[in-house]
Amino acid sequence: MASTVCVQAPSGNRALLITTLAVPLTGWTVHAVALHRKLAAARRDPLTGLLGRDGYTAKARQITDRYGDAALVVLVDLDHFKQINDRSGGHAAGDRVLAATATRLTAWAGSRGAVGGLGGDEFAVAARIGPGRRELRLAQLTRMLAQPVEVEDGVLVDVAASIGAASPDVLGTTDLSVLQRAADAAMYASKHTGRPVLAGPQHATVPSINGRRAGRPGTHTLRRAT
Repeated sequence: MASTVCVQAPSGNRALLITTLAVPLTGWTVHAVALHRKLAAARRDPLTGLLGRDGYTAKARQITDRYGDAALVVLVDLDHFKQINDRSGGHAAGDRVLAATATRLTAWAGSRGAVGGLGGDEFAVAARIGPGRRELRLAQLTRMLAQPVEVEDGVLVDVAASIGAASPDVLGTTDLSVLQRAADAAMYASKHTGRPVLAGPQHATVPSINGRRAGRPGTHTLRRAT
């Protein structure tokens, strides 16, 4: 929004006066933009408490850039999630499964990891997990996500998840979009096998949109918190 100020001043002083008035306005605009970005990054999904799109992406990039080969990007998709909504008490049951999954992913990633929602029953994680611990930690995650979830008093729902992971040391890059693309393709390869799949170079060549395999839910946007 522009403001017009009419000032009677000698021509020699007019440029200086206008410049003096413009500096605070410019500073305020820069501050407002920075504040908006910070608020967007801090916004969380009200159901799961997970980071929104901007927050997850920013933190995940920090992790991959900082830790390099010791970083791991993981994509998770809950299997048969629609059946939970259809057979286990409707959307309330599904919401409890999503919230429980978010809690488990957050615990697994640790306080320095990044966990975000990709929309629906899909999630993304970035964490510092070196090559020597990778297989063990992914197996641990598989067991955690397979634990039944209580959706109402005494009623448990079985849960299963497909897990794809990607790491800079295997793919030769810390580019988050490349890592997510490969992890997404690896996740698809792990569907209904009960085993996590670590992406290889072949997974990074799958056509993608916004770092997701083309045609997957969420290829247009990560889940936005409200």
